[in-house]
Amino acid sequence: MIEFDNYKVKINAFKPTLETIHSALKLDEAREEIEKLEKESEQDGFWNDIERSQKVQQRLKQLQNKCERFKKLSARWDDLATLCQMGQEEDDESILPELEEEYASFEKDLDAARLETLLSGEYDANNAILSFHAGAGGTEAQDWTQMLYRMYTRWAERHGFDYKLMDWLDGEEAGLKSATIQINGENAYGYLKSENGIHRLVRISPFDASGRRHTSFAAVEVMPEITDDNSIEIRDEDIEMQVYRSSGAGGQKVNKTSSAVRLTHIPTGIVVSCQVERSQFQNRDNCMAMLRARLAEIKEREHLEKISDIKGEQMKIEWGSQIRSYVFMPYTLAKDHRTGFENGNINAVMDGDIDGFINAYLSMKAES
Repeated sequence: MIEFDNYKVKINAFKPTLETIHSALKLDEAREEIEKLEKESEQDGFWNDIERSQKVQQRLKQLQNKCERFKKLSARWDDLATLCQMGQEEDDESILPELEEEYASFEKDLDAARLETLLSGEYDANNAILSFHAGAGGTEAQDWTQMLYRMYTRWAERHGFDYKLMDWLDGEEAGLKSATIQINGENAYGYLKSENGIHRLVRISPFDASGRRHTSFAAVEVMPEITDDNSIEIRDEDIEMQVYRSSGAGGQKVNKTSSAVRLTHIPTGIVVSCQVERSQFQNRDNCMAMLRARLAEIKEREHLEKISDIKGEQMKIEWGSQIRSYVFMPYTLAKDHRTGFENGNINAVMDGDIDGFINAYLSMKAES
């Protein structure tokens, strides 16, 4: 059958892409590093240094997962080629639907693997720290900010990533004014860096008794988690620290002691705060992690080598500066203004289905 001949040509065309991905992922180097780390983990006294052993195990798991994913992808190509050959030899039309389904699935996963090779930035493999800030508009904007918070935590769950709340400031009536979370997973920052910017919502506001249409804005900042990076130097004399009482909706969010911490980085004017932990020391550690991440993100974006040269970029949370619009009324559509990618299933998007936007952004950057 001519259909099997066509599929054979298309399947064979995947082979060079697989080889390119193998090379781009540096799998030979990864296997060498796996062997080295496994030997280290077998040494006596390995677990005496808990911090080092945890980093080794985390790195080992990342490398093993990367190699295993490619191994499975290569095996699926072999299975696909075998299925096509079997259909050709037996001239069995009943195999065609299975071949079509497997081909479509493999093509999608191959494209995802190709996109993974684009994550070659200095911090792309790191965990991500996301900060959310409500724009002007009161309750409506604060509710929109909480909707975005939910969207990204759902995305994390879809990908098997875990997330940790680092800061939270409730809205006046509903939603939130600001929040910060850390999303932990391989390449979390590489994928989520595309989400940095202003997000615009158009809908009939549930907080407007007249049922009028409202436009709201919220800002999302995306930064890499930085652990060991000597180039991100934060001197004690460059930090101003304030402590205050946590202010939440009540219950566990509020402490009677001044455990909340706010740090100001004097050279850049960057301010970070944390109030979710009961301990002032834990909140300060979270603040330092956020500050280090923000400095690293600015450094990467500006391509600067010295922190002292950094000038923070102020985002205006208003019309004309948005990277993406989410329309609930009079039609439903989420559209990215940088890539042109659209998704009309707004409910799916708000449930964390944003991979299409992320992939379109990575592809655009790779071509530019």
